[in-house]
Amino acid sequence: MADPDTLRDRFARALTGARGADAAGPDPAPYAGDLLARWREPQRRYHTVEHLTAVLDHIDVLEEHAADPDLVRLAAWFHDAVYLPERSENEERSARLAGRALPEAGVGAAATAEVARLVRLTVSHDPGPDDRNGQVLCDADLAILAAPPAAYAAYTAAVRQEYHFVPDDAFRAGRAAVLRRLLELPRLFRTPYGRRAWEATARYNLTGELEMLSPNGPPAP
Repeated sequence: MADPDTLRDRFARALTGARGADAAGPDPAPYAGDLLARWREPQRRYHTVEHLTAVLDHIDVLEEHAADPDLVRLAAWFHDAVYLPERSENEERSARLAGRALPEAGVGAAATAEVARLVRLTVSHDPGPDDRNGQVLCDADLAILAAPPAAYAAYTAAVRQEYHFVPDDAFRAGRAAVLRRLLELPRLFRTPYGRRAWEATARYNLTGELEMLSPNGPPAP
């Protein structure tokens, strides 16, 4: 279970870094509290505080590859801050939330724009070859795809629970389309660490799940 005080401290450090060493601003605590409340909303099963914590942990692993790790961390906090499973504009609404909240919290215009851009990038998870911040955020967000079997199964079950209102046939079709789109990417992971540590396992997991979702199920052993 993620520790709220630790998460608030992590948010405060990222916000301070994004403001700049000499910049002042309001107390980070209310902003962290608002975001944590959003991540605890009852409709969430996968996109929870635990997911946020995992993404932040992965960014810590990948931070050497980022141009500005603190902006990537703030983007992680905001990337699913608005999340209603039945809506398609969650990333856009999350980016707009960042665009409103961060200037109030003392973050400059350029840094705010970068955080909002990174949040929008999580629609496609397809950063450009020179987009170091985007590569780190997308790799951290997709790292669950390379989880061990039990954790991957728990992830897929949680996603299904979030979309409990979707009939089985429609869910299978939609989920399969998402998996195919990911598998069609030349690389799932763009950082050297991600390619080395996560790529092969993630493709194995995605391929296995796609087989399970096919109309006839997985092939007989």
